[in-house]
Amino acid sequence: MTTSTDFSPQLRAERLAVETLYRAFSEQTPDLVDAVLASDWDDIPLAPGQAPGPAGVKTIIRMLGAAFPDVQITVHDMVQQPGKVGVRAEISGTHLGELFGIAPTGKQVNFRLHEFHTLAGGVITTTWHMEDWFGLFMQLGRFPPA
Repeated sequence: MTTSTDFSPQLRAERLAVETLYRAFSEQTPDLVDAVLASDWDDIPLAPGQAPGPAGVKTIIRMLGAAFPDVQITVHDMVQQPGKVGVRAEISGTHLGELFGIAPTGKQVNFRLHEFHTLAGGVITTTWHMEDWFGLFMQLGRFPPA
């Protein structure tokens, strides 16, 4: 584990790549991922209907931005070693667009996100993630249709 005072150039570059991925969501700028995701990036698990690779996550960024126009990702913790970054974060926003078939509720929500990224050559090659979708659906008072 590192602190902000002992980052090597490699660790700084890897941290910036991960931060840029989250910025793509918060700024609703999907093309930011082109510089930080490997062309064969593996996103585990894929969301329903998500294509693999960077193109697939761009669809998710757009979908989340349409459902939550004020979406923000707040990173609470980053744990890092060369080639690996673990993140504990929170997604927040106002539900103003359809999400997984759930009509807009106007509710302000926040839900947790945990991710583990592997990197090589300064780009993210694999991301394992788990979002608290159950917690989000409870806040919305609805679940996606079966």
